[in-house]
Amino acid sequence: MTLYADNPVLPGCHPDPSVCRVGQDYYLANSSFEFFPGIPLHHSRDLVHWRPIGHAVDRPGQLALGGVRASGGLYAPTLRHAGGRFHLVCTLVDGLGASGNFLISADDPAGAWSDPVWLPEAPGFDPSLFFDDDGSAYLLGTRQLDAAGHTEIWLRSLDLATGGLTGPDHVLFRGALRDARWAEGPHLYRYGGAYYLVLAEGGTEYEHAVTVARSRHVTGPYLNHAANPVLTHRHLGLAYPVSGVGHADLVETPGGDWYAVLLGSRMYGGRYANLGRETFVARVVWEDGWPVVNPGVGRVEERAEVGLTPYPWPSQDPVDRFEGDTLGPHWNTLRGPLGEAAVLTGRPGRSGRLRLRLLPRTLAEPATPAFVCRRQQHIDFAAETALDFEPAAPGDAAGLAVLQNPENHLTALVTLDGQGRKVARLTERRCGAQTVLAELPLQEGPVRIGVQARGQEYTLSCVQPPHGRRELGTVEGRFLSSQAAGGFTGVVLGPYATGSAPVPESRPRQPADQQQPHRYAEFDWFRYEPAG
Repeated sequence: MTLYADNPVLPGCHPDPSVCRVGQDYYLANSSFEFFPGIPLHHSRDLVHWRPIGHAVDRPGQLALGGVRASGGLYAPTLRHAGGRFHLVCTLVDGLGASGNFLISADDPAGAWSDPVWLPEAPGFDPSLFFDDDGSAYLLGTRQLDAAGHTEIWLRSLDLATGGLTGPDHVLFRGALRDARWAEGPHLYRYGGAYYLVLAEGGTEYEHAVTVARSRHVTGPYLNHAANPVLTHRHLGLAYPVSGVGHADLVETPGGDWYAVLLGSRMYGGRYANLGRETFVARVVWEDGWPVVNPGVGRVEERAEVGLTPYPWPSQDPVDRFEGDTLGPHWNTLRGPLGEAAVLTGRPGRSGRLRLRLLPRTLAEPATPAFVCRRQQHIDFAAETALDFEPAAPGDAAGLAVLQNPENHLTALVTLDGQGRKVARLTERRCGAQTVLAELPLQEGPVRIGVQARGQEYTLSCVQPPHGRRELGTVEGRFLSSQAAGGFTGVVLGPYATGSAPVPESRPRQPADQQQPHRYAEFDWFRYEPAG
């Protein structure tokens, strides 16, 4: 049976993929920036079907993201397996406490990961691990040389037990292309008796590319490949639907075939990518001692043939009924856990509710608001949530948020108008300017709030008896892309609540049936699915 990958294999904001194989199993890590839990991890047995298994950073005492700016946080992890353990290195950018490069380890990638071992001797960003055939370990990374984006790739021996770097510092490469800018994201491999250094170059937008260099010695010198870049879409023109491909990591199958995982962006509605940078897969062959990506084609294809036995996972229910006492791995918050501000009332196997406390924090702040979000993963999609909420003050609001960053987002919230009447309010925050676009009157009782996207058109709506579905309005959503708003992330959406008055953090927690209803918004379920 021929197996085809429908690219992207991880849709939605899953940038900077790093992959490793252990036996028949493949594990993948991605950047997560300011979102918590951090560094999502996926598992596959065929490089096509991936299931989420957790996050490498999933507890506040492990690593602090509080106050991190939008598109700061956790950048470009590298995941490797050696000595019976998984090891991951990553960069924390703009942390208010510790920042820089760190190392964490785990026996099981789906289990608990260690606290970080900080690597103060490791300069720069985009660290990577390499384990040679003799068991020696190396750390390599990227350091910036000037404000123009010129960089160099360095390497030193690594003591895994302590995180200490030993031996001399070796400069391996400064980029393959003329006047190379942002040569970064380095990964080392050994193949056929030689060492291969694979890089991302040109920045992570239209000029992005994959380049490669080769050496007989791990410390160099590295020979630039005359055919560089080995992969880019910059030559395909602005109308090509997949742009900015790069940041590749290679993996060998048990049968000796090679593949690359890499990032790219699906452009639509003009040159906008609301879904962010996603994970794609491509075939790699070795010719004359060099890797060739998708030979005969030379670009990332919409459907990629993969020479492995299909191993699909059970499909995810499009409706989350908030069963159990923890949120599923597809949910995130901003910059840290919500703790008691998010209460799940369900029990395993039974429908429950998500209760969000009305915190005096908003999406416009670099804080942790009462917002539980998931990635937009389809150009056309529909999402809806069932909300039971009676606002008690004009600043109390709850409903659905569609977020790019603090300065650019949409909200459809149940709140009070200036006369104290319950309404559904559509608000747009664009480039920091906030505008109320529409209000619809509501009665007491539950209401459903939804959003449907058709390309760049986002339509927000509400449903409450005796009325059917009523549209709040349709918003042109190009401002929700990183091309318009800046940064490195894609759109996320989900339940959101905020309140006008602070509630003391020291207040003893009350049993669920004694909590004041006006201090919490209750969400019965949340549905997300592609729109047909």
